[in-house]
Order: sequence, then C-alpha cells, then structure tokens
Amino acid sequence: VQLVESGGGSVQPGGSLRLSCAASGFPLDYYAIGWFRQAPGKEHNFVSAISWSSGISHYADSVAGRFTISRDGATNTVYLEMNSLKPEDTAVYFCAARRTAPQTMSRLPYGAMPYRGKGTLVTVSS
Repeated sequence: VQLVESGGGSVQPGGSLRLSCAASGFPLDYYAIGWFRQAPGKEHNFVSAISWSSGISHYADSVAGRFTISRDGATNTVYLEMNSLKPEDTAVYFCAARRTAPQTMSRLPYGAMPYRGKGTLVTVSS
C-alpha cells in the first residue's frame, strides 16, 4: 500500500499550488482519501477529504472556498488545488486514506488513518 505526495514548494501569499497523492496497492472503493497538514511545532490538522466512490468532499473551515479536492480514476490520484494561499497555510501536507466518509475522517485524529504518505512541504512566504 502506498500513498505518494508531490507538488509542494514555495509560493508567495495569494499564490496557488496543486498537490497530488498517487494511491496504489489497495482497492479505493469505500475509502476516503484526504489531506492533513502539520505546521511547525503543531499537531496534524484535517484539511480536506473526498469519497473515492461518490466524489463527496469535505473541507476544514480554514480552507473552505480556497482549496478544492478532486480525484482522477484513470490514475488513482487525488489532487488538492490550493488558491489564495496564506502564510498560515505553511505546513507539511500529508495524504491519508481510511475506509470511512469524508466528514467522519475530518473528526478523526491523523494517527487513526491506516494509510499515510510521507508528506510534502508547502511554504507560503513573501
């Protein structure tokens, strides 16, 4: 089982980035694939998740309206489009998967995710 993130980098405030999470090694039906982030010195926080089968998504209040999550069945990849980035979005972003619904995933701790990637760093700074 693998979740491999890519797409992190440095951007100025107001800029955009797109993160990718390539999933392999397990059947994605009935799973939610999502993103958590960990800012320096802080705990992991839920960002967004999407149901692989239905496409239903859920967002943390802090990113709703700025971030968009989507999935591509042809490549088994989940994307996180991040717009209007703020310095407080600076963090390591981790992809995670669990057999649950996206809203339920938002209420669980990162440690409860059975499948997790290694993370990709996003830095928002002028």
